[in-house]
Amino acid sequence: MPAYHSSFLEPIQIIGNTAILPLKTRFKGPGPIQSNDQEQDIIDESLYYFKANVFFRTYEIKSESDRLLIYITLYITECLKKLQKCSNKNQAYNEMKSLAISRFDIPGDPGFPLNSVYSKPANSNEADQFKNYLTQLRQEVGMRVCDKVFGEDGKPSKWWLCFAKKKFMDKSLSGPGQ
Repeated sequence: MPAYHSSFLEPIQIIGNTAILPLKTRFKGPGPIQSNDQEQDIIDESLYYFKANVFFRTYEIKSESDRLLIYITLYITECLKKLQKCSNKNQAYNEMKSLAISRFDIPGDPGFPLNSVYSKPANSNEADQFKNYLTQLRQEVGMRVCDKVFGEDGKPSKWWLCFAKKKFMDKSLSGPGQ
């Protein structure tokens, strides 16, 4: 069975070789806001395909949007690692907020785990815009993952947390031992 790929084939902008796509978000940032709340955005798509895609060790990139899907999938895993230690939704929201704004590497930085498949931004302006977009994206992903893991009853879902130890493409956004 092949991995699932992004259906967003017309990006608003491309930085490096990664798509910048509209988001349904409540966080400020350079990302374009998706106007139609009825349609899925890239975060919805990543969450929907997460449980299937996380098992793949290799992933064929078919579009610039797939690179964003890969990043979000790796970030969801990081979120789940943090959420394993949380006992309630408020604590989980705080953890997700701090994880989203903590220091992280972007393509081209020596610590970025997938520099072989991502191009670095062309200049410092693009790098700043990309980092800000990823911060906005990380904030929204964190909140949505938190809502999935701590559903209506406020108790953590073992069906989500069991994926915290999986390594999509044998990679992790956090450094070794974190």
